[in-house]
Amino acid sequence: MPECEKCGYPCYQTLLLKLSSPRNPFYRGQTIMTAALHEQEKNNWAKAIDYNNIAAIPEVWPVVAAQHGDHLALYDPHTNPETKYTYRQLADAINQFAAGLQALGVQPEEKIALFSENRPRWMVADQGIMTAGAIDAVRGANSDKAELLFILNNSDSIGLVVQDITVLNKLAGDISGQGLRFIILLTDEAAELDTDLGGAKLMNFSELMALGAENTLTPVKLQRDRTATLMYTSGTSGMPKGVMLSQANLLSQIYGASSVVNVGPTKKVLSILPIWHCYERSFEYFTLSQGCTQIYTDIRNVKKDFKNHSPQYMVAVPRLWESIYEGVQKNFRDQPESKQKLVKFFLDKSLEYIQAKRTLAGLDLDNMSATGGQKLMARLRSLYLWPIHQVGDRIVYSKVREAMGGQVDYLVSGGGSIADYLEDFYEIVGIEILGGYGLTETAPITHVRRPWHNLRGADGQAVPGTETLIVDLATRQPVPIGTPGLVLVRGPQVMQGYYKNPEATTKAIDPEGWFDTGDLGQLTDMGDLIITGRAKDTIVLTNGENIEPTPVENACLRSPYVDQIMLVGQDQKSIGALIVPNTEALEQWAASKGIDISDLNSKPVQDLFKKELKREVANRPGYRPDERVSTFVLLDEPFTIENGLLTQTMKVKRPKVSDRYGDAIAALFA
Repeated sequence: MPECEKCGYPCYQTLLLKLSSPRNPFYRGQTIMTAALHEQEKNNWAKAIDYNNIAAIPEVWPVVAAQHGDHLALYDPHTNPETKYTYRQLADAINQFAAGLQALGVQPEEKIALFSENRPRWMVADQGIMTAGAIDAVRGANSDKAELLFILNNSDSIGLVVQDITVLNKLAGDISGQGLRFIILLTDEAAELDTDLGGAKLMNFSELMALGAENTLTPVKLQRDRTATLMYTSGTSGMPKGVMLSQANLLSQIYGASSVVNVGPTKKVLSILPIWHCYERSFEYFTLSQGCTQIYTDIRNVKKDFKNHSPQYMVAVPRLWESIYEGVQKNFRDQPESKQKLVKFFLDKSLEYIQAKRTLAGLDLDNMSATGGQKLMARLRSLYLWPIHQVGDRIVYSKVREAMGGQVDYLVSGGGSIADYLEDFYEIVGIEILGGYGLTETAPITHVRRPWHNLRGADGQAVPGTETLIVDLATRQPVPIGTPGLVLVRGPQVMQGYYKNPEATTKAIDPEGWFDTGDLGQLTDMGDLIITGRAKDTIVLTNGENIEPTPVENACLRSPYVDQIMLVGQDQKSIGALIVPNTEALEQWAASKGIDISDLNSKPVQDLFKKELKREVANRPGYRPDERVSTFVLLDEPFTIENGLLTQTMKVKRPKVSDRYGDAIAALFA
């Protein structure tokens, strides 16, 4: 790694600056890489806490504790009693947890499974494991039992840290033969269990911390290229693969995010995603490294916590933004018809306003090279619509912002593309969403939209030091700008490989270091990545047309009557769909029409959905006739995590849905 000209030590920023220079021998223009650093990126780096000289994530905590020791780091208002850690307390707790592990005989590079949902003690355990020199294999406590047992066995874990006694009971009957040396509860429950644990020592959190207090931590010299963690893929099809992420992989996320947004100790972050979701984990490392206060929430409390804590930042998946949007829409539907018409008028005019502003700023994805005449018309239109937009803001949009605490700087979205109607809505109400792209295998962020270049509908420009290459799916040769193809990335965040799976590693990473994302996409002239779908999700019709389901599904979700949807139709003449209706909106429509909707197959209901799907798909930018949804079935059970049809990050498990509804799909095309 290059040595910093200022400090003389290996320095990530120096590396990224060199990589982002046209003098870099690997630089080939916008085809594969962002251009030289934007001035704002340099400014953000200059304001961030300097971590250039550290080698591992555990070295963050003494640094931030020295600067913000008494500042609140972690706060969980939903535990009884509430859980709080200042930065000094967090650093001390991490060291104490690590000392306890060492007292149990944990050696460097041994594996310890960590099964828990997001909470303050998860962070203590995660960083305690790394500080002790070990490697954690992480997963959510609510994951399927078979999945947890697979990870426990696949990771070769010698110990298990588990959320509570309930989760342990779920696993207890099947772990006696795993050869575990110890099991630690992250609660203070009595560490007693009748089930045979195969000789594993069982301790609760307080007991381990007491053991750590009685012993001195032996410092472990951590290297950037050492494996830090095993993060298992989301498992949309089959069992997950163990992704080996190094300390350098994780640190690259702090450096990359520091160039995009400037955060600090006065800022609050609302945390809702599962911590084993790579986007959430890296975002937490980043915001905590800069002294922010992290507040834990869940789906039951998120609306209340927005109001109570007024956060500046939050990272989540599109499904949450959709849920908030639907809540707003429900509120609108509950208003008198006259008020509904007024709100619709403001929303329609504000949509025209933001579209004009996008054209002026060169941020209209459908017209990136607007002519002078088009820009003039956009300017005139924005001037005309601005007063209307301001009135709408005062009487409608400001209330949406107030409901979200009134202090949001940025919402960060990952885990899938954001539907256009959601992009429009949040921009109209004045809430900035920074969409991003990445995978577990890339730690995860490779691309993110900038506040100064927020191209809605795109997935962002590459973070500094990251290269992007779009290749033909068949020939693997680079394609011109604007041409869709397979997305390859290369950079400091790319994983070391899949644990105990060299064949899959070789298939994913070529000899030149390019990682095959498995996603389809294209680049704009400005280096913005636009993801269009998964290569393996592409639906091929009998006429040879390839249909990317995600954009069409997102268009259908604009309908207030569609809650969830999955397109089907492989090897068929046309596209079909499995649809979960928005029951509340459907019942409201039925009441207004005096219609009985107990039978979802009734003609009025079927006609409603035909009309809705036809309109929304036809209005999609770039619409092709082959994308028309010609047949569908309405389901009375939603896709959920509990029934196994959604991943923990709210992605549809397409193969499992197809298996579950195989007969229904066959009937669509009979």
